[in-house]
Amino acid sequence: MKTTTRVTLAAAALVLGLAYAAPLWHIGLNAPQYPEGIGMYVWIDTITGQKPNDLNSINGLNHYIGMKAIVPESIPELQLMPGIVAVLIVAGLIVAKTGRRKWLYAWTAFFGIVALTGLADFWYWGYDYGHDLDPTAAIKIPGFSYQPPVLGSKQLLNFTAHSWPALGGWAIVASFVTVAAVCAIELQRGRNTKGLRKAA
Repeated sequence: MKTTTRVTLAAAALVLGLAYAAPLWHIGLNAPQYPEGIGMYVWIDTITGQKPNDLNSINGLNHYIGMKAIVPESIPELQLMPGIVAVLIVAGLIVAKTGRRKWLYAWTAFFGIVALTGLADFWYWGYDYGHDLDPTAAIKIPGFSYQPPVLGSKQLLNFTAHSWPALGGWAIVASFVTVAAVCAIELQRGRNTKGLRKAA
């Protein structure tokens, strides 16, 4: 691979480091009784309120409708993600250093699998919290679930839930888009090189 390509890959790998410094995802709730809104940020290793008391407020609301409390320490994914992202960063830097296309293809595939698995797990986490309700809850609506959206907005009773990537999440998106683009370019370049060799 060209030097500029390898530098681009190294930069894309290092951008993933923002995931340790900024939240990955934001889930916000708006309702008449919360005109300023409440919400929470999902970080690489914890979950915090948008404002200092928001997580407690959300857990209080969840209790009334039978949802489990959100306890960051009990979510295993938050313990695994720092290590997984570290592997992605180190692997990306190795690919950039060696400049081997096969390793680039493997890293891109691994990156994609991790990203899709993370989104699927996030969806399942929301599904479990929204559907596994306490039958003795104060508020029960037969057939109604409270699963927040993974992306976008959704009406949940008198609340509107919004779910979007935060800065750390956008950094991961930007990194993957860059890596995928470089991979596609190098794949085509490799095919062209093979074609020239055969023609010679």
